[in-house]
Amino acid sequence: MKNILLQPGKQSVDVIIIGAGPAGSVAAAYLLEQGLRVKIFEKSQFPRFSIGESLLPQTMEILEQVNLLQPIVEAGFQHKNGAIFRWQEEHVEFDFRNKFSPGWGVTYQVQRDKFDSILANQVEKKGAEVTYQATVKYVEYIDDGIRLEWHDNDGNVHTETAQFILDASGFGRVLPKLLDLEIPSSLPFRQSLFTHVIDQIPLATFDRNKIIITVHPHDCQTWMWLIPFSDGSLSLGAVATPTFYQQFDGLSLDQTLERIFHADTHLANLLKGARYKYPVKQIAGYSSSVNSYYGDRYALLGNAGEFLDPVFSSGVTIAFKSAQLACDVLKRQFAGETVCWQQQFVEPLLGGINTFRAFVDAWYEGTLLPILCYPNKDPEVTAMICSVLAGYAWDKRNPVVQDSQKFIRLISELCQ
Repeated sequence: MKNILLQPGKQSVDVIIIGAGPAGSVAAAYLLEQGLRVKIFEKSQFPRFSIGESLLPQTMEILEQVNLLQPIVEAGFQHKNGAIFRWQEEHVEFDFRNKFSPGWGVTYQVQRDKFDSILANQVEKKGAEVTYQATVKYVEYIDDGIRLEWHDNDGNVHTETAQFILDASGFGRVLPKLLDLEIPSSLPFRQSLFTHVIDQIPLATFDRNKIIITVHPHDCQTWMWLIPFSDGSLSLGAVATPTFYQQFDGLSLDQTLERIFHADTHLANLLKGARYKYPVKQIAGYSSSVNSYYGDRYALLGNAGEFLDPVFSSGVTIAFKSAQLACDVLKRQFAGETVCWQQQFVEPLLGGINTFRAFVDAWYEGTLLPILCYPNKDPEVTAMICSVLAGYAWDKRNPVVQDSQKFIRLISELCQ
């Protein structure tokens, strides 16, 4: 793509961001610190329910960089220091503080309605104009800019012009749909059921500082998550193929999720006194990809570009990293420098995404879980794996990151 000269002040705003979620808010914070004028259009009205509640420690560095960390620290979210993987009678704990990469080793497990609202409110205070219940319907190029058409809840049509657009619309995938950028994901079609419950689990019997990932006892392609919150509630979810769900035809979503969790004795005992806060929801075919992460005067952030799978909680981390990388390129472009979006944004971003992808592929192929649960792992190897699980998928000093597929294959052979 040729280098487009961006001129602050030429259009009504410098950068339009579609979506006020984590990617959009962090991008806005970066751009505001550069002195740019930013407007965010968000389809929903915040606060709103969302999944993706278990953060990774690497996200803390980015929140700190854009001065958004303090309000998150003060919000009272559940501390998180690791993850537990369970498989039949086997289980293994990873403490993120014992990782290979330097940096944060703790983070939070967050209710996303509250977390996303805090971030959006903070960037609004910093100077971003945020418009909620705004549905983007059309984009077109104009002289020295780009025009966006959006509709409010009453159906009224509005327009806005900018020098550049960042699409942080998540699963809405606004620009990929409008500009025909979507391509099939390389990952198989899967479906997830999820909800929140009041758990009533005694503190002495349960470590609320860790997410629990449990493989279904009768189907190794099916797994369940359990994410504790600080208010005594939990996020529960299951991921499986459509074929697995066929056995529950005729049951409600609530009954189906309950049957799945109760198939595991440990989870069934933990959730004996649990009661639903919300009806069970579902999302299917969520893995996605695009034929380009950027184009003339636009770039895609977070899930708008690519979503892999929820198993390693990488979604918010990738969203933050994409915002960081894109805004760094935009800073140079607005300064009149010659930039290369492919080399400076796409390739670095894909470096980490492909590390996560190797872990996701190995998880469903059945090669990763035996590695995670292997009883005699070398402590240094464990630390390297732990770094990726903590979100440090861009740390090229880590041999796991340098060639994830080769590393997993080698360690798998040694474990056997």
